[in-house]
Amino acid sequence: MKPERTIRSRRVVLPQRIAPATISVRDGVILEAGPYDRPADHDMGDLVIMPGLVDTHVHINEPGRTEWEGFHSATKAAAAGGITTLIEMPLNSIPATTSVKAFQEKTAAAQGKCWVNVGFWGGVVPSNFEELQPLFDAGCFGFKCFLTPSGVDEFEFLNVQDLRRAMAALSKMGARLLVHAELPEFITSISDRQNYLAYMNSRPKQAEDAAIEELLEYSRESGCAVHIVHLSSADSVDRLRRAREERVPVTVETCPHYLALTAEEIPEGATEFKCAPPIREAANQAALWDALRSGVIDMIASDHSPSPPEMKQRTAGDFGDAWGGVASLQLSLPVVWTEAAKRGFDERDIVRWMSAEPAKLAGLSDRKGKIAVGYDADLVVWDPTEEFSVNPQLLHHRHKLTPYSGRRLRGVVKQTYVRGLPVLDTSIPCGEILRRKCTTKSTKVA
Repeated sequence: MKPERTIRSRRVVLPQRIAPATISVRDGVILEAGPYDRPADHDMGDLVIMPGLVDTHVHINEPGRTEWEGFHSATKAAAAGGITTLIEMPLNSIPATTSVKAFQEKTAAAQGKCWVNVGFWGGVVPSNFEELQPLFDAGCFGFKCFLTPSGVDEFEFLNVQDLRRAMAALSKMGARLLVHAELPEFITSISDRQNYLAYMNSRPKQAEDAAIEELLEYSRESGCAVHIVHLSSADSVDRLRRAREERVPVTVETCPHYLALTAEEIPEGATEFKCAPPIREAANQAALWDALRSGVIDMIASDHSPSPPEMKQRTAGDFGDAWGGVASLQLSLPVVWTEAAKRGFDERDIVRWMSAEPAKLAGLSDRKGKIAVGYDADLVVWDPTEEFSVNPQLLHHRHKLTPYSGRRLRGVVKQTYVRGLPVLDTSIPCGEILRRKCTTKSTKVA
């Protein structure tokens, strides 16, 4: 079978090694990753070719709050950052993805607007337990909940009783529960609303640590697979390690902002840095990197959570009223690579954290996250040595306010292929809407 496109480089990140190779593509699928010396349509020289990134934690907010972010702008930013697949979170859109009807509205809103592949998490709120199985059957990849107020009224958090009930139900379905793990009883008012350290101290590590301890207990009890989103507290690493040793079905992500930014550097009133849980101290950051090295933290996801600039309260510098979310989708790869390279990691680590493990979380590891025969030809071509300073006006996010403004980063994306199509050169969005592969009988999440 003749390929329709061939791409080669002297640095291709294959499952077992980084090596020269020629990638042959037909009908959007990899036919072969063969010898480098074969003729190629596109010779990338020494640029790195690796699997496209899979970001499993993105807030797009369409429909309902499209003025915050929309499918067109978010997925354009994703493509520019080497992300070829993203899974969108169920809240901040109106309606939230907590019913089949809302899921249908969201997928309809996304049609024809996506530059990369997009799938969806469903939400668990106290009032929608009867919707969970229908949502799973409709193609949601799993479910997200909060244990503390989410920031939007239409996505309520779960109390202890609701959480245990949800985990029991999802365990029977074979569905995974993604959890914003902070407990409200540990969260306090801010003593000085323009001081970042005061904000950080209002959401202490104990809020995360206690929530994670509770989740691990209920996972042992129910068998429900749990994923801890945006881990910021390194104090939970040891308990997570012990849980893994006990074979508790738990996975963990952290985010670029926790790995690249520190509380000590955040200026007075710089609300673009506000997120929840908060960015913490340098010593805590070092421990998160150690947890990535040891494998206790499985993956890195952006938690791209934008809002209009006025909601970030930048003029007032008010950490109390500012929306808590970091805009970073387009910058995830260079932010992580800049810090990872300093610590001796290489491109294979990036693939593991930002492609292979997220694909596994979403149940897509049979087609995404690897350069191998039969896998989707979702690829990113990038230069890990080239440096640039972040110019917010060059970002494709709907709003440009970002804590990385002016920051010097390494790693420049040159081309992104979605099912073999070079999306940075196309004028028509070519991403597909993804749905979970549903079977007549749900199977337990590994």
